[in-house]
Amino acid sequence: MVSPGESSRTLWSIGHSNHTIEHFVDLLRSNRIDVVVDVRTSPYSKFAQQFAREVLASVLPRADVKYLFLGKELGGRPTGGRYYDRDGHVLYGELARADLFRAGIDRLEQGMAQYRCAIMCSEENPCVCHRHLLVSRVLRDRGTDIRHIRGDGRCETFVQAEREARELEGRVETLFGEEAPHPWRSLRSVLQDAARAGSSET
Repeated sequence: MVSPGESSRTLWSIGHSNHTIEHFVDLLRSNRIDVVVDVRTSPYSKFAQQFAREVLASVLPRADVKYLFLGKELGGRPTGGRYYDRDGHVLYGELARADLFRAGIDRLEQGMAQYRCAIMCSEENPCVCHRHLLVSRVLRDRGTDIRHIRGDGRCETFVQAEREARELEGRVETLFGEEAPHPWRSLRSVLQDAARAGSSET
């Protein structure tokens, strides 16, 4: 729960990666997380079956952590052609304006007012995941302090993750400190990834 005097404008994020469920729970406990908000479009992984939606919904409450699925609202692989470019990258600018996405952000902010919430996706490194590239950027613009929980227990700031993400996106500063134009989109072509893997985990 958010303690008296503690800011309700803080959001944690975490990637399950291939952690054991025990290590994952330890990471949550060490950061006093009350609610895990699952933002995977498809909350399953054939490589980490311990993080299937039903397993988390059963295991986490035993550790006094609530589980909430918001993958339909905040997932990184939306339904609808207008959210993709011709190469299959998700157009985050379009997605961020969608009514369903905005409703998910509103619900997340309501939860943050009462609980210490962590959004969860599959990638351990936030700078390659939509939980940073999309969700965290939107919330940062709305005044939220973002803290990414890494697999080794470190907490990484938004600025630290953003620096690495911008390098991967190819965002460079000009002589006058301005960023070169670039599309706000997923780093990978998620449609091609899905075709190869036969499933979606983000």
